[in-house]
Amino acid sequence: MTGGAVPADAEGSGKGERPELLVLRALKLGDLLVAVPALKAIRRAFPEHRLRYAAQGWLSEALGLVGGYELLPTHGLDQPLALGPGVVDVAVNLHGNGPESAGRIEALKARRTIAYRGGNLEGPPWRPELHERDRWAHLLSWHGIDADPTDLRLERPRVPNPVPGATVVHVGAAYGSRLWPAERFAAVAAELARAGHRVVFTGGEGEKDRAYAVCRLAGLTADTVLAGSLGLAGFAAVIAGARVVVSADTGAAHLASAYGTPSVVLFGPAPPEIWGPPPGPHVVLTQAGLRRGDTFSDVPDPALLAVEVDDVMAAVAGLGLLPA
Repeated sequence: MTGGAVPADAEGSGKGERPELLVLRALKLGDLLVAVPALKAIRRAFPEHRLRYAAQGWLSEALGLVGGYELLPTHGLDQPLALGPGVVDVAVNLHGNGPESAGRIEALKARRTIAYRGGNLEGPPWRPELHERDRWAHLLSWHGIDADPTDLRLERPRVPNPVPGATVVHVGAAYGSRLWPAERFAAVAAELARAGHRVVFTGGEGEKDRAYAVCRLAGLTADTVLAGSLGLAGFAAVIAGARVVVSADTGAAHLASAYGTPSVVLFGPAPPEIWGPPPGPHVVLTQAGLRRGDTFSDVPDPALLAVEVDDVMAAVAGLGLLPA
């Protein structure tokens, strides 16, 4: 692996050491994964810099799969970044273009700042219509850095895959608006198992109960539940070696994109035009005309609820992963 992600110290590099570059993107796993093309471009453009990535600490293992960055633990934008003014040579705002992220970047007083226009920061105007991968590649290109939005592959995890060739049914999501009903996940899992797939259920630590409920409804054994038992590197290994991934628009789907693993992705509040997978063995299912678009809602978005079990099974068949 090309450089792991280790917690960065808060004191800065000090005189005589490598210049510091900080990327701010204090968000979640999917947000990290769609920023991979930009992160790779930055790494190529600043080979002499010490590279840091400001985000939540639990992302360290996933950041290690990008290579070359250290994690600066940062929980959102509520607190100042743990680096004093003048420590950072180059500051990059991949978080957004709002006043909060602009303020955190400005406070670093970096020699060079790479950002969209906002606050006192110079840069290109925000382009809301761009896909996230294209958005950050466009930003870097405006600032004179070559970036390829299709350069999204991650390094392979060094940890072993406990279930090579398994079909992954990822039952979780960060918000209720993206939670496809448990009974529908169960029906898909049961049909896939009958078709000869080795089905496993994944999710975070807080999603174990949901995973076990889906497992029971599907009539499968409890040992198919991996939710809560995998670190991020182990989770990535399972996705990288999967036969197919069925997931809502979550980190699992973005990992499937990063490894070229066939996937069926169920979209609710977020438009796939902005967050969807790249061209490849990936199928997007949604009903855009019904989309309410409230990401933080506790109830599933109507665009997600419009996706039925038969739609998912047809998508898997279209990928050539069901018997003729």
